Amino acid sequence: MAKKSAAAAETPPNPPAEGMPLFYTNPVPLDARRHEKLALKPSFGLDFTKTVNAVPVNMIEMPQICHFYPIAFSPDANATPVALVGLRDNENLFVNAKGEWEPEAYIPAYIRRYPFIFSEIPDSDQLTLCIDMNDKVTEEDGEQKFFDAEGKGTPLAQNALEFCKSYHAAAQQTVEFSKMLADSDMLVERRAEVNVLGNRRISFSGFKIIDEQKLAQLDDKTFLEWRQKGYLPFLYAHLFSGAQWQRLTRMLNERLEKETN
Repeated sequence: MAKKSAAAAETPPNPPAEGMPLFYTNPVPLDARRHEKLALKPSFGLDFTKTVNAVPVNMIEMPQICHFYPIAFSPDANATPVALVGLRDNENLFVNAKGEWEPEAYIPAYIRRYPFIFSEIPDSDQLTLCIDMNDKVTEEDGEQKFFDAEGKGTPLAQNALEFCKSYHAAAQQTVEFSKMLADSDMLVERRAEVNVLGNRRISFSGFKIIDEQKLAQLDDKTFLEWRQKGYLPFLYAHLFSGAQWQRLTRMLNERLEKETN
């Protein structure tokens, strides 16, 4: 269990139907009695990410993210920071047909957390650890069990709990950061135009970025406030990440070349 905060929220860009968080289909609280034989399938891979082109990221990840992915913000009022992993709908350029991520590329924590997630307990200030229950992720009587013979959480479950705690804390910070950006009117909608193989042009839209001119004209009081809160490195990480559009274009061209051969 972990304490929750009223400020914490997870709202990924383009969330799936029925309010489910991105990637999750059937999150169920882990229970020692109900799931005494339940186990995590070994090496289930990252296939679950192959049909997305944007993944939510936390503020503290942005200095690593900016070296591999363009960072944008969701166009809604939440202004959720996202790593852009593809240029076409339903395509992640960083995962291959075997469910393997691009070698040496940083994998966002949102992906590394899966299939675990926290959920709120009704009428309580507690959060409980859940697992996305489906046959691609879990199995009965497998080697990687969540509970031991005494009903205590195994190291796997304990590590998942600690990771979710860390993620939850980072998500709280990110909500505050995003609210600051949204309230500052610093974000502007953008459309990216990229040239790809076959002299074709792809238009990518539905995201926001920081307006560099507005940032340069920020008043001293607000700038000092953001500096005191430690936000400046993350703002600059977003700006630096713009160089990664070239990486995405190159990766898409490589995939298109394979598709035509």
